[in-house]
Amino acid sequence: MDELKVIRNAIMSDHGNDWASGQGWDPIYSAHKSAKIVIIGQAPGRLAQASGIPWDDPSGRNLRNWMGVSEKMFYDSENIALIPMDFYFPGSGERGDIAPRKEFAKKWHGLILSQLNQVKLTLLIGSYAQNYYLANTRKKSLTDTVRDYRAYLPQFFPLVHPSPRNNIWHKKNPWFKDELLIALQKHVFEILQQQE
Repeated sequence: MDELKVIRNAIMSDHGNDWASGQGWDPIYSAHKSAKIVIIGQAPGRLAQASGIPWDDPSGRNLRNWMGVSEKMFYDSENIALIPMDFYFPGSGERGDIAPRKEFAKKWHGLILSQLNQVKLTLLIGSYAQNYYLANTRKKSLTDTVRDYRAYLPQFFPLVHPSPRNNIWHKKNPWFKDELLIALQKHVFEILQQQE
C-alpha cells in the first residue's frame, strides 16, 4: 500500500483529530512522492476547510501570483506539495484564525516529508513555519528573516503570509515585490522545468 496513503489514514484515525472528524472534516494537505517544491503554511482557513482544497481563498490566489504559477500547476501534487503546520481549520479568534496546534507538525511532518525524495525547495509561509523549520537560524523578526531569504537557500525560502491583510506591510517593504518575488519566481520556474 502507498505509504503516503497509510499516513493519511493514520491522521484521520488519530484520536487527537476526533474533534475535526466529528464535523466531517478531512485533513487539508496534498503530497506526492515526486513533489519538487513543498509549501509549508499555517493551517487551512475556513474557506479551504469547507471546500477541502488547500489555499482555496484570496491568500492562495496571492501566493500563486507570487510564485508565478497557474492554478493547475499549483495543485499538481506531483510537482508541488501543500503541507500546512496543522491540517485542520483551528477556528477563529479575535485577531484572525487561531494558531495551529504546536505538536501537530512534530507528529506528522517528518513522516510525510520522508516520503518525498525529489524536493528541491521548501517555501516557509509565515512565522509558525519559520519558527519550526528555521529554529535558531531565524532573525529577530519575520521581516528580517524574509529579507535575508538568501541565507536559507537552497533548502528554504521564507515568505510572509500572502493574506490581503498584509497590504500595509507590503507598502512598508517594497523590496519584497521589487526583489524577492523576482527571485522566488526564478527559483520556482527553474525547479519546475527540471527533468528527472
